[in-house]
Amino acid sequence: MQPSFHYLLMIDYALFQKKLLEKVRPYGLSMGQPKILDYLKDHNGASQKEIAAACQIEAGSLTSVLNRMEEKGMVQRKMLHGNRRTYHIFLTPFGVEQQEHVERAFAELEEQALSGFTPEERRQGIQMMQAIFAHLQKEELHE
Repeated sequence: MQPSFHYLLMIDYALFQKKLLEKVRPYGLSMGQPKILDYLKDHNGASQKEIAAACQIEAGSLTSVLNRMEEKGMVQRKMLHGNRRTYHIFLTPFGVEQQEHVERAFAELEEQALSGFTPEERRQGIQMMQAIFAHLQKEELHE
């Protein structure tokens, strides 16, 4: 019997997360932090709301993760333009170092996961993942 799509998606994600944490744990990183660092690489200064939406993290959970990251000196929260209700998150120099570790870990895992696939198969796989996300997001917006 062939495993279902949802089962394969869940175990792929779980194994990817496990291997990612094994690679970044020596740098003091924990669950939730790698994807935030990865997002801030291209969106430094994003608001907490933007980060939560982009990383699919609940606001309360994000606050906890950011608190730990701030305590470790990876990020800094700043108010911009006198707006006291919105904090923007910036990588510190240490946060940039940590982000570089994350970037290497992601690259190694992606290469391992996609080894044996042609460039065209990789492109098609990414397109399928993007389409799945778009379909699920569209459904979420209609709820």
